[in-house]
Amino acid sequence: MTNKPTFLHQNKPMITAMVQATNPDDLIQLVRTAAFDGADAYGFQCEKLERKYQNEETVRNIFDAMAPRPIYATNYRFFSNEGKSDDEIAKGLLWLCDMGATLIDVLGDLYCPTQYEITKDHAAIEKQKALIAEIHAKGCEVLMSSHTLTFMSTEEVLAIAKEHQSRGADISKIVTAANSEEEELENLKTATVLRRELDIPFLFLSGGTHNHLHRAFGPMFGSCMWLTVPLYDQCATPSQPLLRSIRAIRDNFDC
Repeated sequence: MTNKPTFLHQNKPMITAMVQATNPDDLIQLVRTAAFDGADAYGFQCEKLERKYQNEETVRNIFDAMAPRPIYATNYRFFSNEGKSDDEIAKGLLWLCDMGATLIDVLGDLYCPTQYEITKDHAAIEKQKALIAEIHAKGCEVLMSSHTLTFMSTEEVLAIAKEHQSRGADISKIVTAANSEEEELENLKTATVLRRELDIPFLFLSGGTHNHLHRAFGPMFGSCMWLTVPLYDQCATPSQPLLRSIRAIRDNFDC
């Protein structure tokens, strides 16, 4: 267990390559491209993979291709998960633990969907805590995420991050938005507050029209990793920067 890869206790922010594809062949090609470009870790978005490929043999082959780098795994409600209940989503997260994932993404509104993905329902929160404990018992790390996709004040972002922390998450992930230069600069200021106030690592990102500065330099302000893409194809998230560009930034800055 001591040699197991981890997203925690890193000396520098990690460059995580988000590899998204509907089939395993394309996905493994992205993994190889990311490896040559210097990825430190991979992000596997299970919901993007067609359901017929979501089986033990296929996913283990994908994870073997990612070894020995740590694997961040999501199982969001959309794409191939359309129509699934949150209990089914949670069962999928536990399955990803068994397949070999390192870091599991638990939505902040799992079991009680809300506009900003952060439930305040007591019963749902207790179920989240129980799920997080089960993930930890399997030897995996937990990232709790809230994609608000709207600009929020520093106080609002910090409140969400502290909720993630209180529920047992190892990393807090919050994606808001910035639709002006002023909002993007405010988000960078918020990152410095998260760095001072949180007891766990965080990943704070901007969507919206003004996200490039935050996405490229967020880890210099405290975020624990970059989410990047090996290349821009039909499945890539456009707001995520190109891996090799971020590698050049990190290699030439003392962060």
